[in-house]
Amino acid sequence: MKTLLTNARLMTLQADQPDLGIIENGAILLDGDRILQVASRDEISVSSEVQTIDCEGRWISPGLIDCHTHLVHAGNRAREFEMRLNGATYEEIARAGGGIVSSVSQVRSASEDDLIAQSLPRLDTLLAEGVTTVEIKSGYGLTVEDEIKMLRVARKMGIERDVSVNTTFLGAHATPAEYKGKNVDFICDVVLPALQKAHGEELIDAVDGFCEGIAFSPEEMRVVFNSALELGLPVKLHADQLSDLSGAALAAEFGALSADHLEYTSDAGAAAMAKAGTVAVLLPGAFYFIRETRKPPVDLFRKHGTKIALATDNNPGTSPLTSLLLTMNMAATLFGMTVNECIAGITREAARALGRLPDIGTLEAGKRADLAIWSINEPAELVYRIGFNPLHARVFAGDLSSLSPSSTGGRS
Repeated sequence: MKTLLTNARLMTLQADQPDLGIIENGAILLDGDRILQVASRDEISVSSEVQTIDCEGRWISPGLIDCHTHLVHAGNRAREFEMRLNGATYEEIARAGGGIVSSVSQVRSASEDDLIAQSLPRLDTLLAEGVTTVEIKSGYGLTVEDEIKMLRVARKMGIERDVSVNTTFLGAHATPAEYKGKNVDFICDVVLPALQKAHGEELIDAVDGFCEGIAFSPEEMRVVFNSALELGLPVKLHADQLSDLSGAALAAEFGALSADHLEYTSDAGAAAMAKAGTVAVLLPGAFYFIRETRKPPVDLFRKHGTKIALATDNNPGTSPLTSLLLTMNMAATLFGMTVNECIAGITREAARALGRLPDIGTLEAGKRADLAIWSINEPAELVYRIGFNPLHARVFAGDLSSLSPSSTGGRS
């Protein structure tokens, strides 16, 4: 049966509408897991066989999208947090054997069941704020078996919960001691082909890397990206977080879906991203947590028309953040982003950063019926509040069971 959501105020985020694409007295007609029509209520004609749901004046946005996470991990790095409070830098912790490599050892010792048990609560926290799509990276296994384990867990999380999961292979994340000097060859010649053949499982949606002085050089990332593209896999890049290695321009050179972090990105890098259609994914949680002082060049992205997305970057070492609402507040207060930019950054532009914009990220006919229904008076409340969740209901793929019986009317 078709369903009509009525008496709602809509943030459609459609690109052909100004700002958030607001429709007052709006309505959304659903057919199963798809949106049939989005318009003012008086523009939608329905038959008597359509079920109606009165949204009682609430706001509806597209379901939220967290387009950069490391949700699958084991243990935590609270000790490193304490070290950082005592003055240790990100690089000092990494060079002392902490950082990513310490998470690698914990993931390698964990079973799939262990990883699911530890990771699902993090996912549940995101879902409780209206998230309907999440990207999850590997990169804490760094052997064939452990990377497969992480990616399988990510896929299973999308089965255990009503959420769409995009998986990203992040083999170029860190270099364990056993692969010093040969890690790139191992990634390209062994791990990537093995993951592609993993018993017929489709484990990878994209390939990522960490391009930084303490990680992989631009030359090494070129090799990884060429291998990924040969396998038909899109790429993305952790770029320009701690220094300017022209990572943004490198990502653009390969037509990357996104370049992420970007605190040190240059004018030329921002322009190259805009020209290539590479989305700038900003991660204020990491900026805040490691007490960075160099802000990403938001004005340069605006100047060149580079699309800007936001994400939690949930990970155990530099951003143990599981709130897109707080992420928006941080982006506004720390980076000077506007309310409209923040909301677009966790819906439309986050979908673009995953290559998923044709199917999700806006309220438009033909797209999957992923919705977040909010008990707010104006969109700015989503960015303004800290530690408060105004979500009334989350709708994934047209499943309306989360709506309370009192909000469900009869047929019209």
